[in-house]
Amino acid sequence: MERAEKQEFVTGLRSTFQANASVIVAHYAGLSVSDMQALRKQAKQAGVSVKVAKNRLAKIALDGTEAASIAPLLKGPTLLAYSSDPVAAAKVAVEYAKVNEKLIVLGGAMGATSLDPKGVKNLASLPSLDELRGKIVGLLVAPATKLAQLANAPASKLARVVAAYSEKEKAA
Repeated sequence: MERAEKQEFVTGLRSTFQANASVIVAHYAGLSVSDMQALRKQAKQAGVSVKVAKNRLAKIALDGTEAASIAPLLKGPTLLAYSSDPVAAAKVAVEYAKVNEKLIVLGGAMGATSLDPKGVKNLASLPSLDELRGKIVGLLVAPATKLAQLANAPASKLARVVAAYSEKEKAA
């Protein structure tokens, strides 16, 4: 890589660190090409990006960002998983590490908060942003549905009473 290419790469990586809510660092030594492709496919489906970068360049890119606390983790063959959803990158990394023990989660950062491997696992156990949105919408819609049922209930009861009296009069 030439100097200009390195500068462009560092600039792109720095903007990636600044734009995403969470960054997860993992060792990938021993993963085959097909394993990496499976990880990237799983990550893409979850809206997560996976990147292998030279540690030296990644450390330069981390300098001055909120995720700078992960710089000491960048030793050996490391990959970076990142996403705008704070939980998605952790979920993908932890789930794939369960399936393939060659992927070792080292830690990460969520904004300015540094995470150890246990913190990443705890973060992965939280519901995703979409799941939380769904629950909130469900909670907001439920009272409106109950109000509609209560408003319609007296009218339907009244209609049944009138229908019962009319049948009674027809029978008599």
